[in-house]
Parts: sequence; structure tokens; C-alpha cells
Amino acid sequence: MKLAPEAIDDFVHRALDEDLGAGDLTSNSVIPKDARLLATLGAREPLVLAGLPAALAVFRALDPACRSDTQNKDGDRVHEGDVIGTVEGAARSLLSAERTALNILQHLSGIATLTRRYVDEIAGTGAVLLDTRKTIPGLRHLQKYATAVGGAQNHRIGLYDGVLIKDNHVAVAGGIEAAIVAARAAGLEDVEVECDTLDQVRDALDAGAARLLLDNMTPDTLREAVKLSAGRARLEASGGITLDTIRAVVETGVDYISVGRITQSAPAVDIGLDYASV
Repeated sequence: MKLAPEAIDDFVHRALDEDLGAGDLTSNSVIPKDARLLATLGAREPLVLAGLPAALAVFRALDPACRSDTQNKDGDRVHEGDVIGTVEGAARSLLSAERTALNILQHLSGIATLTRRYVDEIAGTGAVLLDTRKTIPGLRHLQKYATAVGGAQNHRIGLYDGVLIKDNHVAVAGGIEAAIVAARAAGLEDVEVECDTLDQVRDALDAGAARLLLDNMTPDTLREAVKLSAGRARLEASGGITLDTIRAVVETGVDYISVGRITQSAPAVDIGLDYASV
């Protein structure tokens, strides 16, 4: 997944408008107009970098003439004490952009860092880590970009690009088979169905589901679901999966593991911005 330049520009515009309003009262009153600064972005803990293009776009939005030099790129594992890059430009602009740029970089790098930890836990198994729609409204594309940088595969971006029949759909539609038949009648392919029990797994398989989301099942139940499927559908385990449990889940034989925590609960990493006058 890539971040389109227009998507970055739109987000940066909205983010700066939220923070600046009519202007930076402090910087505009305290900092001389002609003052210049050299800012160094540095990692204060080990992390996986994500969001650097968006963070640099924040500085450029307030000072189009600023110059940047990066020693790392998105996806890099960065060590504590490493210099990520530098930005040189008008002091007022850099100071006004600082918090917005750091917020983006710290948040997205936090998601990428936690995602990589999950990916590392299942390395060598052949299973694929998926993200979810558990994202902050307005930030989905950025957050899903960060999970991809961390090594996950993007699940559907929104309701418009994938079919997932969940329990409430089943209840209203009149059952799993009825829901799948309706989806097929609408011309939809690659239909995925959420299953809470093995009986639902049987129903979904018999109705021809292409993919099953096995929700909150124990490892023993997951193994039974894998046997029932016998390769007829791709299987995705989900629900309460943590770093401590993901390996046991993968070893049941499922194809995918979806984890909402990587976007919903990832802590921001510590990245600093240190200034020097030029």
C-alpha cells in the first residue's frame, strides 16, 4: 500500500488547519522573522519507521523552501540514538510544524513497530497477518499504510471493497446460507463469513463461502475448523489475539490472523526533534 501525494497533502492541510487556526501566537511573537533552524529527527527507542513522507510534507507546507536530508526510509528498523533525518528552514515555520509532524511520525511508526512484532512472532509459518477496520475515522489510509510498512497485509480498506457477512448480517438475512445466496445474487465474489461455532463453519462451507472468519475460537476449536474445511475455504482467525497467543493460533493451520490491536492499541514511539540555529 502506498500513500498518494494528494492524500498526504489533503491530510496535512486538515491537520495544520486544526492546529494553527489563525496562526502560531507563540512562534510569531517570539521568533524573529529571518531566524533559521536546523532540526534533527532522532529515535529515542528502537522502532520501525513509518510516516516520514507525511511528516516532511508538514514542514514543506509551512516552508516550501525548507531542505530535508533523510538517513532512513519507511520500513527501516531504526535503533535508539539513530538520526532519522534533518530539516532546515525558517525557524517560525519549523516550530509551528513540529508537533503536527511528530504526532504523525510517532503514531504511524508506533503502528508499524507493533505490527512488525506480530509479524516476527509468526515468521516461517506461512500464515499472513491482517489489519482490520478498527481505525480512527479520518486516519484509516494512513494507519493501514503503517500496518503494511510493518509487514501486515491490508484486509478490506472499507465496506466498499470486500464482502464480510457478520453475525448481525446473518441474523437479519435469515441465516448463513440465505446471506451467501443473496450476496452471490448481487454478483459478489470471494464472500467471507464470520463463524462463532463449528456448526456455523459447516453451514458456511456447505453454502460455498470462499473464506471464513473464525471469531474468538480456542486453538482446539480452530484445529477442528481446519479439519472441517479441508482446504475448501481460506481460514482467518480473529478475536483477542495477542503477542503471547498468536503463535499458538497460527500453529492450528489457519491461513490468516487479523489483529485489531495493531491499529487500535499501538502506543506512539518516542521520536525527538532537536534544533540548532543556522
